[in-house]
Amino acid sequence: MLLIECPWCGPRDEHEFHCGGQSHIQRPGPAESVSDAQWAGYLFDRLNPRGAHAERWVHQYGCGRWFNMVRDTTTHQILAIYQMHEPCPVPSDKGAGL
Repeated sequence: MLLIECPWCGPRDEHEFHCGGQSHIQRPGPAESVSDAQWAGYLFDRLNPRGAHAERWVHQYGCGRWFNMVRDTTTHQILAIYQMHEPCPVPSDKGAGL
């Protein structure tokens, strides 16, 4: 079981949270110049790395706020937790899904 540090509420049990998938995904645009393949890639293509991966999480049964987490997908070790507007603190050469 994970103990997740909500940026607003402090440490809580993992059952209070829900993972929203990969973070830092950029919507393609402008809309009139986006191909069907680019749009399909934006909607469906996601990284599934072994190691550090940047994910979006929501404190579903708490404050209801979203935040980002870098988590090692092999060990489930939490490497960083940061707010949505902040850049990923783990360098992309570590495989943080950026």
